[in-house]
Amino acid sequence: MDAETLPSKWQFTCNLEVDYESGKKASIVHSALAVDRELQPDTVKRQVTVSDGKLSVHFEAVEARFLRASFSALLLLMFLHSPPRQSKSSALEQNIKIHFLQ
Repeated sequence: MDAETLPSKWQFTCNLEVDYESGKKASIVHSALAVDRELQPDTVKRQVTVSDGKLSVHFEAVEARFLRASFSALLLLMFLHSPPRQSKSSALEQNIKIHFLQ
């Protein structure tokens, strides 16, 4: 069995996309999140990118519970670090797309 046919230990994945409608706002949140590394990098991997005003996050985890904990923690951090909006609408009303893959 070679490396290409071995099952990956990263069985649980999730993609999150938040449209900040501005590259500057998305970059601010990205910079704020960059200082918070995963606490257990041997169980969860997280890749954060910014493109066209959207912040995209790809998670991979060895167990569903690690994925859930990392995902929840990141959502909280994103909420806390999101730039305030001009209107009184909630920051959670932004365009958010979540895809769970297995």
